[in-house]
Parts: sequence; C-alpha cells; structure tokens
Amino acid sequence: MSPTFKALLSTRAGFGVSLLRVLVGFIFMAHGAQKLFGWFGGYGLEGTGQWMESIGLAPGYLMAMLSGSAEFFGGLGLLLGLLARPAALVLSATLVVAIFTVHISNGLFMANNGYEFALALMAGTLAILLEGAGRVSLDRLIAR
Repeated sequence: MSPTFKALLSTRAGFGVSLLRVLVGFIFMAHGAQKLFGWFGGYGLEGTGQWMESIGLAPGYLMAMLSGSAEFFGGLGLLLGLLARPAALVLSATLVVAIFTVHISNGLFMANNGYEFALALMAGTLAILLEGAGRVSLDRLIAR
C-alpha cells in the first residue's frame, strides 16, 4: 500500500469519533435519500432540482444530483468508515454551499431556517477529516 493511501486511511481517533461518524453518516444518507429518491418526505431529483434552480443553483437537476449523491454516498462512506476523510471533505464543501446559499441570511437558529444544523454537521465532518474514521472503521482495518 502506498504511503499516501495509507495516510489517507490512517486514524488516531478512538471510539468517540467512530460513534460521531456513524451518526453523522446516517443523517447525511437520509438527506441524500430525500434528494435522490424522494424518501423520508423528500421531493426526489425533480422537485429538489426545481427548488435549487429557483434559488439560483443551475442547472437545478444536476445540482440536486450532485448534492444528493454527495450526501447519500458520502454519508454511506462515513457510516461504514470507508474513505471517511474524502467523504468528510466532500460533505464539508457541500455544507459550505448550503450555508452560504440557503441559510446564512436567516441567522444562526434553525427556527428561522438558519445555519445552526449545517454548522453542527460541519463540526462533525471536520473532526472526521482531521482525526480519521476512528477505531471501528473499514479505513482502520484496511490500513493495518
């Protein structure tokens, strides 16, 4: 295994980050499933694409597919602890876009559709990006 790939998979984190990773991954998978498949009360690609187009993210269908895929598959990567750092990086970038295109003008709090929830998720993704997938992860297993 190349040193670069081994460094990508390495982790210094313990059980706490593993738990954080699984929970954050589950949340992202659910959000991605809303966008991609219309599950859990979501609008699917068509509806999400129309909404994204309406807020200036064009082409809307493509943006819905990209964000939904990042959330669903990135969330799956976090959930499994497989390529957790790249997944966390992609999800962090997705959150930056969400915060600055949708939530920032509403202030911090969720009651006003603010960026509070996205910021909390970003704290989780950044912790995973810095520390790795944690003790219970496929990344750690592969790196060994």
